[in-house]
Amino acid sequence: MAIAPLLLLYFSALLCVESQYIAYNTSQQIVPGKINVHLVPHTHDDVGWLKTIDQYYVGSNNSIQVACVQNVLESVVSALLADKNRKFIYAEIAFFQRWWRQQSDAVKSIVKDLVSSGQLEFINGGMCMHDEATPHYIDMIDQTTLGHRFIKEEFGQTPRIGWQIDPFGHSAIQAYLLGAEVGFDSLFFARIDYQDRAKRKDEKSLEVVWRGSKTLGSSSQIFTGAFPVHYDPPTGFYFEFNDDSPIVQDDIHLFDYNVQERVNDFVAAALNQANVTRTNHIMWCMGTDFKYQYATTWFRQMDKLIHYVNKDGRVNALYSTPSIYTDAKHAANESWPLKTDDFFPYADRANAYWTGYFTSRPAFKGYVRTMSAYYLAARQLEFLLGRKNSGPKTDTLADALAIAQHHDAVSGTEKQHVANDYAKRLYMGYAEAAELVESSLACLTESSSDAGCDHPTTKFQQCPLLNISYCPPSEVELSHGKSLVVVVYNSLGWKREDIIRIPVISESVIVHDSKGMEIKSQLIPLLNSSVSIRNHYVRAYLGISPSDMPKFWLVFPATVPPLGFNTYIISSAKQTGPSATMSTVHISQDSQLSENDVIEVGPGNIKLTYDVDEGKLIQYSNSRSSVKAFLEQSYSFYSGFNGTVTDTQASGAYIFRPNGTYPIKSEGKVPLTVLRGPLLDEVHQKINSWIYQISRVYKGKEHAEIEFTVGPIPIDDGFGKEIITQIASKMTTNKTFYTDSNGRDFIKRILDYRKDWDLQVNQPVAGNYYPINLGIYIEDNSTELSILVDRSVGGSSIVDGQIELMLHRRLVHDDSRGVAEALNETVCILDECTGLTVQGKFYLRIDPLGEGAKWRRTVGQEIYSPLLLAFTEQDGDSWTSSHVSTFTAMDPSYSLPDNVAMITLQELEDRSVLLRLAHLYEMGEDKDLSVISKVELKKIFPNKKITKVTETGLSANQERVEIEKKRLVWKVDGPPEEEPKVRGGPVDPSTLVVELGPMEIRTFVIVFDFIKMFNP
Repeated sequence: MAIAPLLLLYFSALLCVESQYIAYNTSQQIVPGKINVHLVPHTHDDVGWLKTIDQYYVGSNNSIQVACVQNVLESVVSALLADKNRKFIYAEIAFFQRWWRQQSDAVKSIVKDLVSSGQLEFINGGMCMHDEATPHYIDMIDQTTLGHRFIKEEFGQTPRIGWQIDPFGHSAIQAYLLGAEVGFDSLFFARIDYQDRAKRKDEKSLEVVWRGSKTLGSSSQIFTGAFPVHYDPPTGFYFEFNDDSPIVQDDIHLFDYNVQERVNDFVAAALNQANVTRTNHIMWCMGTDFKYQYATTWFRQMDKLIHYVNKDGRVNALYSTPSIYTDAKHAANESWPLKTDDFFPYADRANAYWTGYFTSRPAFKGYVRTMSAYYLAARQLEFLLGRKNSGPKTDTLADALAIAQHHDAVSGTEKQHVANDYAKRLYMGYAEAAELVESSLACLTESSSDAGCDHPTTKFQQCPLLNISYCPPSEVELSHGKSLVVVVYNSLGWKREDIIRIPVISESVIVHDSKGMEIKSQLIPLLNSSVSIRNHYVRAYLGISPSDMPKFWLVFPATVPPLGFNTYIISSAKQTGPSATMSTVHISQDSQLSENDVIEVGPGNIKLTYDVDEGKLIQYSNSRSSVKAFLEQSYSFYSGFNGTVTDTQASGAYIFRPNGTYPIKSEGKVPLTVLRGPLLDEVHQKINSWIYQISRVYKGKEHAEIEFTVGPIPIDDGFGKEIITQIASKMTTNKTFYTDSNGRDFIKRILDYRKDWDLQVNQPVAGNYYPINLGIYIEDNSTELSILVDRSVGGSSIVDGQIELMLHRRLVHDDSRGVAEALNETVCILDECTGLTVQGKFYLRIDPLGEGAKWRRTVGQEIYSPLLLAFTEQDGDSWTSSHVSTFTAMDPSYSLPDNVAMITLQELEDRSVLLRLAHLYEMGEDKDLSVISKVELKKIFPNKKITKVTETGLSANQERVEIEKKRLVWKVDGPPEEEPKVRGGPVDPSTLVVELGPMEIRTFVIVFDFIKMFNP
């Protein structure tokens, strides 16, 4: 019984002892022969997801999520200053730039020192951590360039490491283009398929050398690491102020002393990871989403762990960064497994394929793509006008597009209010860029006048809602000598012929070109389906009800020079003179329309044949190529799985989990409406009350254009629906199809197959879906069937000889991946909300085997970069005599080669010019065009004297020669490559000719004697 008083006396004495200061040794470096645990402090800050980017930055709207990036950055800087051995990496420059602009010069100086010393390292370095499935490669390049150039200008640094830790699958383009070609030494991420991860852990192949391009091969390979679990710390090592992991309590005079216990936990976790990793180096990601809001809570515990683990001696712990880790891996002289192709699709467990987001929010995906093309054209016109210090610029649109590439933005996986914020920012950027475009075109059209470019008098207007037949500038009464002037700008580097479509109110119109010659034109009646969408969405978006209603689409061909414009004049036709040809309108029930119960449409080489009784497409033919093939198109929907008590995984914004396929049949026998004319034929089909389709065949084009209108998708039955269209042929394709990687390389896909592991099939549809940004095609031993798209969609070839595209999805349950919101987009007018209707296009063509690539590449560029239209009015017919009617910025006798595109032409703030040229073909893709090509810079810029040309890396933050000097060479398992890769050589400063090998993109910063195209 005397023990209790003794214990009480002991603890009383213990509590009276004063605690002492402990100096933690955090200076440890790499120790050879030991397992080195590289502790990498980081935060992952989404530039929008559950909250908008600005809400995340300032820390508002915390009822949704407690997150404040401003706190993170300020807290981290203070914590780094407390110990020179501490390190931190930061990725999202859109946030850092906001913070940086608010800092004093004194704080900026301190932060620059932290960056210079390596304590604070910028990693990845784009404005956001872009998605890898749904963005176009040009957008990925642009957003990365914005961030990299900011880092270079403010800190003189170039990021070394790709850090794509959260995107939901990983593209080949990310590896070779946004990795190696940017100058990165390595690339790290977390999300790979759960089956793939399990096999790689067994084989110690989580870290590989990744050759994303079969064309560029080892010349653009990159060391790549997938994390063993996720991008957060091992279990038990989370140290945010509100986390529940045990801290290191090292004051022996206080209760709960646990140093040895925590050291043992650390060593056990390190050994566990070392067992799945080659070499004696492992990396721990010490942080996760929006952590370090009170950074000291993390660093205090890491200080202690480094100190006590190293005193223990079984493993070595150190503050590190992925750059240090990469150098250690390289120094080990290990041979690494080779990875090719990509990491799609991604599933994090059985029945949970993240393939729904390939299509989620299709209207927003289309808007991003439209703004991307507009930004490309606007930058060209900004260059031609000469960048000014004041007035409208393209910068706002650049910033909005950059954050829209985020992996919870264009992916469609954000909350609805965040999606609205992204769209609002894009519109604000567009509105400013539109002013610049209009003033630039006014300048260029008036450039022969004495006023020059300083004070143009012409007022142009544009039509951002032209897709829903709303264009006030063209819906005017052309009387009393008034004419409509249409300036058509071509942002491509080659001469282009295309069809212009604008709504007009009168059938008595005529079109003349810039030489005054009449142009053949066609009028197409505006049918009720188009009118109802126009009225509803104009009211929803603009808050007005249009007073004037156009009656027709006016269609006419335009021929536009490269990097230039042409002008067309639309005026009222005289009663006795020529005018636009009215399309004939027939209904399929009309006995005069068809023979043998079929209808054939197409004024040119392409013919589509329809079965009248079935009301559907049955045949495609091309008289030039002698292709004639069965082709059938239909619509179906997958019912979204709602989840059950025992299996809760539902279909949602991220996850595609179908629960049955249901063909969509017409409600009764619905006739085909056929419109014919000299320029194009149209077939209108009302599939049901919420799907409408127009198929177009043009006289001068050898493909079919399909315009679909889908929505509102009904969900009254309590089931979400994922709408697909299926294009079926009789081709024998052996379960094989090809999809693009972010609009560049095509990758071979095989149904129910993965090259890297033996796939256990649990979702035969969702597990075979892939992202499509440019197109998808199938082939047999004689033909190719290709489909191109106008935005990111998901698609596959589930049935041999058939292609399917998912066009729209509306779901009723959240899929439990964090967004906590069903994907149920609506459009509201006052208090009345209806499901979103989506309008889009896809394009199809059948070619003899081996001949489809040229169409895919050329028309793919034209789909990405549509002609830009600007409108103004004139009285009389003096436009051509008082204005410049046709213009090209290039030498009039020159255009880019057929296999090269100009993907960037931009004047920078220092008056230099950023130019990117892209070879469009892969090695062996086309017998004539998969060859080295040459571009003459003097003919691209005939009116300027080039004084300096510097080739840079893809993101224009360092010279290309420096990248090649620093590039790490990695040993790879297996035999060496069979053939050397073809790349263009150095640019001779006297001839200024740029060579490009297949799939090569070359980036240059050019200095001119003067920038303005015209002097005032």
